[in-house]
Amino acid sequence: MNRQSLELKGIPAAEGIAIGPAYKLGKEIFDIPKKSISEEEIPLQIQIFEEALTQTRKEILGLQQIISREMGKETADIFNAHLLVLEDRMFIEEVIQRLKEEKLNVAYICSEVLKKYISIFSKIEDDYLKERIVDINDVGKRILRHLTGRRHPNWDDLKEKVIVVAHDLSPSDTATMHKKKVIGFVTDVGGKTSHTAIMAKSLEIPAVVGLEDATAKISDGDILIVDGKNGLVIVNPDEDTLRRYREEEKNILYFTSRFLATKDLPAQTLDGKMVKVSANIELPDEIDSAKEHGAEGIGLYRTEFFYMNRDDLPSEEEHYQAYRSVVEKMYPYEVIIRTLDLGGDKFVSQFKVPKDMVPFLGWRAIRFCLTRPDIFKIQLRAILKASIHGKIKLMYPMISGIDELRRANYILEECKEELKKEGIPFDENIEIGAMIELPSAALTSDLLAEEADFFSIGTNDLIQYSLAVDRTNEKVAYLYEPAHPAVLRMIKNIIETAHSKGIWVGMCGEMAGELKFVPLLLGLGLDEFSAPPMVIPQIKYAIRCLNLEEAKAFAKEALRFSSGKEVEDFCEDKIKQIMR
Repeated sequence: MNRQSLELKGIPAAEGIAIGPAYKLGKEIFDIPKKSISEEEIPLQIQIFEEALTQTRKEILGLQQIISREMGKETADIFNAHLLVLEDRMFIEEVIQRLKEEKLNVAYICSEVLKKYISIFSKIEDDYLKERIVDINDVGKRILRHLTGRRHPNWDDLKEKVIVVAHDLSPSDTATMHKKKVIGFVTDVGGKTSHTAIMAKSLEIPAVVGLEDATAKISDGDILIVDGKNGLVIVNPDEDTLRRYREEEKNILYFTSRFLATKDLPAQTLDGKMVKVSANIELPDEIDSAKEHGAEGIGLYRTEFFYMNRDDLPSEEEHYQAYRSVVEKMYPYEVIIRTLDLGGDKFVSQFKVPKDMVPFLGWRAIRFCLTRPDIFKIQLRAILKASIHGKIKLMYPMISGIDELRRANYILEECKEELKKEGIPFDENIEIGAMIELPSAALTSDLLAEEADFFSIGTNDLIQYSLAVDRTNEKVAYLYEPAHPAVLRMIKNIIETAHSKGIWVGMCGEMAGELKFVPLLLGLGLDEFSAPPMVIPQIKYAIRCLNLEEAKAFAKEALRFSSGKEVEDFCEDKIKQIMR
């Protein structure tokens, strides 16, 4: 019987294409019967509970060691939150107290206390605290398995390669898929910064999250196509679609081998123009991937993850050690550290501020830092201290005009003076860059170029603000056009203005990582492409296939089109020609 074909749209979590049968991971429900116990049985029940806690702790620590060894310490640190839940005295004492008062089996009592905690957290209107539900669920299930003797599904039992379909995947579920027969996964819930998405990128498994009702629409054994780049899941595709994606999968494998063969060669055009291709990273442990894929530096080191999924603020020492680690590992290449860019779609509860009604236009990025110099200075001091261990450049996000750049630099100078008085060395000539991601910055780039050492174009926000498109809103996603003539004219103006003032220009937005735009951006004069590590080899390969003068002529022609669709088609045709 032919099953109905269906296309589901979600949030891209990890790039790549996976084709295979669906393996549905059902919600693990612990419906534990209630049993009365005698007064004499209470000590034994407490002992059983304590043993379950001990076994769960051993499990988590063992898993953390494996993940740290195979995927890096930063990924493994996700499990610190699980250990905190496990050691929570209020939870442990409530289970024991209720056990003594109600005289019921400990497995039932424990499940009831866990349900209560989950219910309380689910009603809190705070994204950070709501995310603790994932940790409580994960740890709670582990404890209850030990109390009931239930066995968790074992990925080693899989007989064929599968695509996992689940309402959600706990960090431990995702981590234990590593090197098993899981070739992709899709979930109902989750976002780009969820634990699931972070783990997917670390595993390099194609994944789509936030599908809402995938588990209701997908059955065990359905053939799935997971398009991790575009956030698509195609259920029971027709033969044409299957053929097209299999062809694309083959192309990816074929070109990947060609790209990897040149990954360590310079990004140099056929007529000798040198361009830099760097990596965007979020976690220190992504450095290994950046180097493996041929990165010539770090063009964007996002620092928001220091502040997320925790209930306190990171110390200066934490910042310093992380930056030092990255800089030392990347030496002799340079690392560009972007200062804190919270707000918009990245909200952190410990700052205790209400969410903005229009968060992308609100109190975020450099605006937040300038009004909270106490937090800003901790990061700036750490960056300066780390600057003696390698090559660091610093850049500020969401600069709207010269006043903000000057105010940020004034605080930086205060930090320099403090360190001098404390006798702490740092690079006194550290280069300072401004991210150009607002139309106001693009239109006054001549003024900013007088006081910045370099520019980095953040296309994600530049496109969003220029076209009035909320990039997280699926209803207006079709209006988000990187090749819109207005966007291209701004990019052209930014680069030409910067060059006329003697400073270089990089691009760290998603547009820099899209292969089809390489000839266009090269022709517009871009000096540095900064992209996710996995796409670096293909960006380098494309640059090495191009002639700079031809790229300039191509860009000039592209600017004559009146719509973004025409430009994109033009770019697609060009990249197909050079990649044959």
